[in-house]
Amino acid sequence: MSPAEKDSKEWIMNELEKEISELKEFIGDLKADRAATKERERREAWTKYVSLTIVIIAVIAAVATQYAGKYGGRVQMSQAQASDQWAFYQAKSIKQHLDEVSVAQLARSGDTNDVELAGQIKKLRDDLGRYEKEKADIKGKAEALERTRDDASQRGGKMGMAISYFTVAIATASICTVTKKKPLWLVSMMLAAVAIAQMVWGWAM
Repeated sequence: MSPAEKDSKEWIMNELEKEISELKEFIGDLKADRAATKERERREAWTKYVSLTIVIIAVIAAVATQYAGKYGGRVQMSQAQASDQWAFYQAKSIKQHLDEVSVAQLARSGDTNDVELAGQIKKLRDDLGRYEKEKADIKGKAEALERTRDDASQRGGKMGMAISYFTVAIATASICTVTKKKPLWLVSMMLAAVAIAQMVWGWAM
């Protein structure tokens, strides 16, 4: 083998060894990056549970929103019905007062021996007695509707408070997924627990 061929072969071998060395270094870096990625994923695996927590809180918050709307509608309906009953009560009171005035006027100005007049007075007095019973029934219905309104208002207030807590809990958990601060996740779950307590309180009242 000539010296030129020998030098060429040595150069090729050196270049090959250099490339193999670079390839080994690249593979080592790749393995290190992969290991670092796995380690980071392992350390941040808990963030998956944070995302799951956000979904669960959002679902429960949606339920609270539905109940808040239901109680809000009940408040409005009960208030309208109670107002109608009190208006009806007022109308009966006015009619009763007019009949009382009529009885007094007929008794003063009419002939006490007049059978027809006595019949009119008796009818008016019977109506007066009926008005008292009807007014008592109307008042009872109105007060029952007001109690329903007040109860729904209190329950709706608890649901509204729960929604507020749920909103803050979701925001806190979302910040936690960005900042990777685990204590924020615990704060979020505590807020969600308070919100759930408000919901249960609203149901159990």
